[in-house]
Amino acid sequence: MAKEYLEKLSTFIDQATSGRHDNVNLDCKHFFSGAALYADGRICITLTPVGLALKLPERTKDRLIEDKKAVFLRYFPKGPIKKDYALFTRGVEKDGKALRSYVNESIDFAVTLPRRKENKK
Repeated sequence: MAKEYLEKLSTFIDQATSGRHDNVNLDCKHFFSGAALYADGRICITLTPVGLALKLPERTKDRLIEDKKAVFLRYFPKGPIKKDYALFTRGVEKDGKALRSYVNESIDFAVTLPRRKENKK
């Protein structure tokens, strides 16, 4: 099932970015039961059974949630709320054109964030 999400996210990202981020390494990978997009090693977008979630600047995310175009991300019913993300619960195919600018904003935003430190074993 994760393979299906990976294929959908990869296709969607290719269409949404259309070469706009040539200077950023975009990498779609498996992510639990779905897929995630990493921009220069920083996770910024996930596509899972709960929907498409984008890490966005606070102002953009809050506006989307206020306008009821998105909700806060929660992967599991009683799991923690991921307040950095706006979750779009409609299918990617239905919202493709409307989401393109938010996808690009998410990528642009992600590359400004500090890199996550890797655990040393």
